[in-house]
Amino acid sequence: MENLTAQGNDEHLSQLRTHQPNVGWIEVIAGSMFSGKSEELIRRLRRAKIARQRVQVFKPHIDVRYSVDHIVSHSEMRHESKSIETAADILAAVAPETEVVGIDEGQFFDADLVRVANVLARRGVRVIIAGLDQDYTGTPFEPMPQLLAIAEYITKTHAICVRCGQPANYSQRIVERAERVAVGAADMYEARCRRCFVPHADTPTSHITEADD
Repeated sequence: MENLTAQGNDEHLSQLRTHQPNVGWIEVIAGSMFSGKSEELIRRLRRAKIARQRVQVFKPHIDVRYSVDHIVSHSEMRHESKSIETAADILAAVAPETEVVGIDEGQFFDADLVRVANVLARRGVRVIIAGLDQDYTGTPFEPMPQLLAIAEYITKTHAICVRCGQPANYSQRIVERAERVAVGAADMYEARCRRCFVPHADTPTSHITEADD
C-alpha cells in the first residue's frame, strides 16, 4: 500500500510542474498514526532538495519523541527541522528565499496554521503539511480538517491494523490518559481499522457505529 501511495504522489507531483512560476500551493498528508505521514513528508522534502529548491522544515515544540531538531518517522527516516511554538512563529521564521515549507504534526499547532499556510502559498511557497486527521476518539483533529479543505493536493495514508491486518484509519490509545493531546508512539497507540477500533468513554456518540455495540 505504501508503494501505491508513493506512486500516486509521484504522479501528482509531476502535475505540480504545470503551475506558473511564483505560484504556491498547499499539500496535506493526513492519516492515522503509523501510516507513513512523516515518511512521505520527508520523501517530498528530499526530492525538493534534489531539485535544488530552498527548503525549511518545522514541527511543534511539544514533539520530542525522537529528536528535538529533526522530524523523525516511525521507520526512523529523519530530516532536520526547527521546533516552533505557534503557527505565527512559522511565518516569522520563513526566509524570503524559501521555496518549500514542510510542517510535521500539523494537528498540534493552533488554528492560525490555516492562515499561515494560506499566506505562504500566496507568496509562492509550496507548503507541505503532515498530520493526524482524527484524534484518539475518532473525532476530526483541528486544524487538520480546515487544512484539508483549503489544500490543492491531499494524500490520505493508511496504516495496518495490528488486530486483523486490514487498512487502518484510527489511532487507538492503549493507555488511560484524560487529555486530548498526549504525545507518544507504540507505547501509547496502536493502528486500528474501523471494526477493531474501540471508542473511549469520551468519544462522541456520533462516531460510534452499530458494530461497536
